[in-house]
Amino acid sequence: MTNNRIVIAGTGSGVGKTTLTIGLMSALRKKGLTVQGFKCGPDYIDPSYHTAVTNRVSRNLDSWMLSKETVLDIFTHGSRGADISIIEGVMGFYDGKDPKTNEGSTADISIITQSPVLLVVNCASMARSAAAIVKGFQLLSKDPNIVGVIANKVGSEGHYKLVKTAIEQECHVPVIGYLKRELEIEIPERHLGLIPSIERGELEPFFDRLGDLVLETVDIDQLLELSQAGLIDPKLHTSLFEVKREKSVKIAVAKDAAFNFYYPENLEILEAKGAELVYFSPLANEALPKDIDGLYIGGGFPEEFAKELSESHLAKQTIKDAIVNGLPTLAECGGFMYLTDSIETTEGSRYEMVGVISGAVKMHTKRVALGYREISGRPGNFLINENQKARGHEFHYSTFEPNKEIDHAYETKGMRGKKLEGCLTHHVVAGYTHFHFASYPEMVENWIAFCKEIHTYG
Repeated sequence: MTNNRIVIAGTGSGVGKTTLTIGLMSALRKKGLTVQGFKCGPDYIDPSYHTAVTNRVSRNLDSWMLSKETVLDIFTHGSRGADISIIEGVMGFYDGKDPKTNEGSTADISIITQSPVLLVVNCASMARSAAAIVKGFQLLSKDPNIVGVIANKVGSEGHYKLVKTAIEQECHVPVIGYLKRELEIEIPERHLGLIPSIERGELEPFFDRLGDLVLETVDIDQLLELSQAGLIDPKLHTSLFEVKREKSVKIAVAKDAAFNFYYPENLEILEAKGAELVYFSPLANEALPKDIDGLYIGGGFPEEFAKELSESHLAKQTIKDAIVNGLPTLAECGGFMYLTDSIETTEGSRYEMVGVISGAVKMHTKRVALGYREISGRPGNFLINENQKARGHEFHYSTFEPNKEIDHAYETKGMRGKKLEGCLTHHVVAGYTHFHFASYPEMVENWIAFCKEIHTYG
């Protein structure tokens, strides 16, 4: 594993962390380095950018969903073979689960991974005041290692020199570069067509230009010096990703532009525990693969492809037949929406879906749910029972309206208390919750054991 690693942290949301992170990744690749990306917190979109720029699967690091040991396991596993690891922060540097602690914050991840930190500061309309901001971040906690600053949205090179002079004099860390505010280059809208546009290569010119801009105004050699850190000892007897078993079950995974929100670790843990994964595309109207023992339909944006999904009759029918015949199925968020009777878009158009969960999904223009969830199962949940606890998150713009009384799949606990969530029907566990299997790997054991027990489809 590389000893070069750096956290790109922000003073708050919207200061340009993602733009700078992608630019730095592109610039480092232009220098011939192998770059590994990571993202703090539960996020599927930003890692997709990282993956596209680096050609390596980016991974999430989350110190609320996962133990410190597991964070280190994921970090060391993902960093193998890389020359440098770039960890993009989330929100402001110290923002996390609790306003009184660093838990779940970028600062916490920097401490756990013993990574140096570059602080990104929006310097628009300020000069010496930027030093006060940096000084505050230095003084709030002695544990993180803030080694440098990048000034974003400066008005000119002269403005940058004022900011640099003030910060270096008062905070005793180097300011290693900047981006101008009038560059007229912004990260493409993180819209719902992101994944297919990346897959088609449409964003490559943007990545390339951003890398050139960073090379012009950021000292990459100094960044590489600052990123040098010591070896990490994960202190694990065994890694979550250590392949221990022969393949004993076959699980189909829906993966395409409509369904692509999967933590890489979820899929790798399934494989390590003995599952052979077979991928297929409902959006391309591919039939559910034969001779499978389970089905995993992750999150994504089925509402953006509702018309195409509704017209993919072969995919819908084979999935429905298998589920009715008892196929153990996990459907998260977008997958849950797909298994209902229909999806109604914000324009009022209604499209028929698979129809194994009795009820309809309605899209809204405003976000319905966002936040971490602690999850315990309900009776009949093959994935997790009432006495077991996993962690995950919710993020969606839709509501589910059942046509009849349903059996809930989970009880979830979030910032606003506990609630019953999801749906159990046939051998389906479905709901808006996104699980991180590494928070409770026994879920995978439970699923594989249940697949072996049922083994009815094929």
